[in-house]
Amino acid sequence: MSEPGGGPGRGYADSALRPYVITKGRSRPTRNTIGVETLLVAADPSPALPVSATREEVALVRMCERLLSLVEAAAHLQLPVSVVKVLASDLVDSGHLSARTGVPQATAPDSQLLQEVLDGLRRLR
Repeated sequence: MSEPGGGPGRGYADSALRPYVITKGRSRPTRNTIGVETLLVAADPSPALPVSATREEVALVRMCERLLSLVEAAAHLQLPVSVVKVLASDLVDSGHLSARTGVPQATAPDSQLLQEVLDGLRRLR
């Protein structure tokens, strides 16, 4: 984390900027696939950030040169997860970050299929 009172990771509570300013007034990300467990990594090669990029966006891209979860990035930036989710979503949309979600949980097998397997095993006896 950065030193108190300075740098890109300055806590939002200590900053004159409110979270809605950092997210340009949005409270929801453009993607609904980014969760707290989503892993973020900078694109390779990463396109240059625009001059208008905020210091939080610059810091997030720098942090994500190594694989980092969204919640870890929020802790390092000392920002609410919801704010970092919006920033990360924008950076994924612009091609600066890649988001890797976890493996989806397996769905329960179809009960009819299980019954057919059981019936087949019983016939083998």
